[in-house]
Amino acid sequence: MAYYQQVGSVPPKRHTQHRRPDGGLYYEELMGEEGFSSDSSLLYHRHIPSAVVNATPWPLPDLTTRANHPLKPRHLKLHALFLEQRWQDHDVVMGRRLVLGNADVRLSYAVAGAPSPLYRNAIGDECLYIEAGEATVETVFGTLRARQGDYVILPRGTTHRWTPAGDQPLRVYCIEANSHITPARRYLSRFGQLLEHAPYCERDLHGPTEPLLAEARDVEVLVKHRAGNAIAGTRMIYADHPFDVVGWDGCLYPYTFSIHDFEPITGRIHQPPPAHQVFEGHNFVVCNFVPRKVDYHPLAVPVPYYHSNVDSDEIMFYCGGDYEARKGSGIGPGSVSVHPGGHAHGPQPGAYERSIGADFFDELAVMVDTFHPLDLGEAALACEDPGYAWTWADRGPRT
Repeated sequence: MAYYQQVGSVPPKRHTQHRRPDGGLYYEELMGEEGFSSDSSLLYHRHIPSAVVNATPWPLPDLTTRANHPLKPRHLKLHALFLEQRWQDHDVVMGRRLVLGNADVRLSYAVAGAPSPLYRNAIGDECLYIEAGEATVETVFGTLRARQGDYVILPRGTTHRWTPAGDQPLRVYCIEANSHITPARRYLSRFGQLLEHAPYCERDLHGPTEPLLAEARDVEVLVKHRAGNAIAGTRMIYADHPFDVVGWDGCLYPYTFSIHDFEPITGRIHQPPPAHQVFEGHNFVVCNFVPRKVDYHPLAVPVPYYHSNVDSDEIMFYCGGDYEARKGSGIGPGSVSVHPGGHAHGPQPGAYERSIGADFFDELAVMVDTFHPLDLGEAALACEDPGYAWTWADRGPRT
């Protein structure tokens, strides 16, 4: 994110002495992307940030997947995943359940009430959408406040911890990339500023505003990382607490963005999904569908036209409101629809005609489109509505 920020105490010149009140040196760390060739920040630590005293395996939750075969659209009811589990005992890191995944991105869901351990994803950026509840996200850069409707963007390698707030469950839809997650390139100038036609601007992005300082010895951090061609976990013990940064500056840092600050792009006729895009990663995009005025051509059909995903899988997570194109199919808050490449899809029966004359849609959804097929995780297999694929024909499968 090429948007410069400075927080806390930094020296006037980078890579120069920065001394503590007692005369000792702070330790400068460069956190940067693409081998010194992309965005970075400089962090100033009280202690040596690489001082590790132990490392042992951390067994990850179940990440096995199976192909979407036979090929069919699917409806997943994520709220059913935690009906018999005490959400108060689960956290956002250890409690994630894998819904869908491929070599580019993994989609998980968590319902939490407990603080998470310190955690760092060394594989890619994370984009976490807060479906419900509130949380404090403590990071090596400082603290973020997250509430319903917020995206929390955590760059690869950011040590952090989630602490739910209040007495309601924290419901989080987790998008874990194997790459970086950024605003859509077409929204950015060649120097990285969000342009006038973008549906949001830098004022809508909220990063940490002051350092978060903690002192402790022998501190455990869970690290998700690559091990050959597999994903693995390591439990690392640091000599000192990683939250010892007195100041930092640069263009790489965690931030929040509220879906409610997204300004929808509308037109006389139906706007395609790129009009709703908010972020992108390698081989996938993230889009918002928010309450908005809809098509005002006198002959407009406001719901989407039927379309074939020739190059992508379309995954829609329904967060609120009333999604016009899916009435009568059992879709509601907490639902995920999976419409795979190679299959035409569109409005449920009756929705096409019923939408004519509508001037406003009150819907809230997060869509992830991937350019390689997604496989089904254990959570998808546990919460599928088996009848969804046949709802366009209004009858069950035939032999």
